[in-house]
Amino acid sequence: MHELILWCSFLGAWLLVAGPVYQAVLELQEEELEFDRVRGLASAVPAPPPLSRWWWLVPPARLLLSRRRQDVHRRAVVDALSDADHEVLVSYIGKARGWLIVGAGAFLIACKETWELVEGHHWPEAWWWVLVPLMALLSVAWTVGNAVRQDRSAA
Repeated sequence: MHELILWCSFLGAWLLVAGPVYQAVLELQEEELEFDRVRGLASAVPAPPPLSRWWWLVPPARLLLSRRRQDVHRRAVVDALSDADHEVLVSYIGKARGWLIVGAGAFLIACKETWELVEGHHWPEAWWWVLVPLMALLSVAWTVGNAVRQDRSAA
């Protein structure tokens, strides 16, 4: 029974990674058409000129100046958007951020459950370093595969 619980926890945790990633793709694809319009409007706002490379001689000042320029550009983009377009942008970013948090939490649980599986079988620690990237890759591949299949069936 202990063996079954180890494997169920391991697989269940990785399904908790794949599920939110897939759901994020579905929800963000729904908003993609609206977001493309906003992206087009944002590209019409000219980007600030690049900072001189000489600023890298004083990295903190370079980072501060770069941050300020980005903030000014971001504010100009937001000011150029209509209220409806701004709502689309805020909704898209909010959904993306929310799913990122859910996926990151699931990933951490999956890492812990992978460790429990490795430890429960008394495998070398190296197995954890192999299983985590492998399972993360499988989760992403499953999501991409389903998204591609869904796009093909819609076309």
